[in-house]
Amino acid sequence: MNRVNNSFFSRPFLDSLFFIQNKWHQHGVLVHTLRVTYHILKSREFRFFAAGLLHDIGKPFCAFKKDEEDIEFHEYSFTDHEERSYEIIKNWFFISEYTKNIVRYHYLIRDIVKSKEEDYARYESKKKIWDSLSEDFKKDLEKFIIYDDLGKGKKRR
Repeated sequence: MNRVNNSFFSRPFLDSLFFIQNKWHQHGVLVHTLRVTYHILKSREFRFFAAGLLHDIGKPFCAFKKDEEDIEFHEYSFTDHEERSYEIIKNWFFISEYTKNIVRYHYLIRDIVKSKEEDYARYESKKKIWDSLSEDFKKDLEKFIIYDDLGKGKKRR
């Protein structure tokens, strides 16, 4: 698959930022991000604050219609959105390496589960990354994914 590179004013970019993502998200990326950040602040987990704001910054750039379901329901897929988000912030000197890594790996747990069923080569590569992380960082990723889920709202279908 070719790398998707939506422009700021493309329909997929604007739709996914302001209106719709997919069946797992009630809101577009912007509201989802604000909801994630709200739950982080409410829980006083301040170490996740910047990651909450930045974790999906790459999503609108890589939004695409993956299959008939995306087309039918006017939704998007965001393959490797976490790596795209990381690419955007990786050289920002004012963002800590910890935050950059939370952004880069925030979807890793789900990706491992999903790819084990669908793409064993991808599973192996993601599992290798997981195995290289410290136990404390793994716990932080497990906690961050809770805030990410809280930001999704109710499933639409």
